[in-house]
Amino acid sequence: MTTGRFAPSPTGRMHLGNVFSALLSWLSAKAAGGQWLLRIEDIDPARSRQQWADLIMADLEWLGLEWDGTPVYQSQRSEIYEHYYEVLRSQGLTYPCYCTRADLLATQAPHESDGRVVYPGTCRPKEAMGRMGPTSDTGPIPPNDPRPAATRLMVPDCDMTFTDGHYGPQSVNLARQVGDFVIRRKDGAWAYQLAVVVDDALMGVTEVVRGRDLLLSSPQQMYVAQLLGFSSPSFTHLPLLCNASGQRLSKRDSSLDMAALRQRYTPQQLIGLLARAAGLQPDARPQTPQALAKGFTWDLVPRTDIVMTETLIPAMKAERR
Repeated sequence: MTTGRFAPSPTGRMHLGNVFSALLSWLSAKAAGGQWLLRIEDIDPARSRQQWADLIMADLEWLGLEWDGTPVYQSQRSEIYEHYYEVLRSQGLTYPCYCTRADLLATQAPHESDGRVVYPGTCRPKEAMGRMGPTSDTGPIPPNDPRPAATRLMVPDCDMTFTDGHYGPQSVNLARQVGDFVIRRKDGAWAYQLAVVVDDALMGVTEVVRGRDLLLSSPQQMYVAQLLGFSSPSFTHLPLLCNASGQRLSKRDSSLDMAALRQRYTPQQLIGLLARAAGLQPDARPQTPQALAKGFTWDLVPRTDIVMTETLIPAMKAERR
């Protein structure tokens, strides 16, 4: 059975881009007769709030995007992550890192549009330079060094290949295009790339649908899955909904978050708008997710990003007249 999932971070209200991703993920799973799971990715204790998780679920229900089973909270799964973290450490592929930039972003899904920088291996043990093998790693905080440290996972100089469900064949060199990446933050919080792999595997997820700004995360997650003995799900990435400046929508675009949208539009109008954006219908007539699932196909979805002010907002205004 196809098993999809939606995995939002409860750090603010969902915006139209989040809803677009949720809708396409839901349609992909349901059109295949599968199930759609909900996971609340609240592993960043400083930014995650239960009130945002509650609003995410309320907004999904309002839209008619019903999930199967009970929502999973990452904040309740620390012991599970600890086990698989130790599995990676036992393979001699981790080391403490004192750099800060990637560490600060480690619990969030890393977006290419955020200016990703390939980690240069600053803290990688000298005996591991240029090869893969055992290191002197003894955990996030090595003895005789009082500084807090993140933990990085060493990557080999090899190509990871996969076929994206929407953008076709992909090939990424882990060493040159990704670099060693964080699996545990220096404050002990679990990093996105570890938690998401473990959760997808243990939840039985077979299909991951998300924005194309996360495409470079797929080879990292495939690598972690290999090391842990998991099978990777299939990956399908979406075009981004962008603002007038061509930047992907974010929680900073408050005029397009669900609080504002629910005041102006009905659920059917909002779904119809996104269906038009996704190429699933020629206009923005009101629609339901259940009706769209009957004729859903990825062949209709565009591959180029969608600028809000030029394509979606005029359609919404026209539909309401």
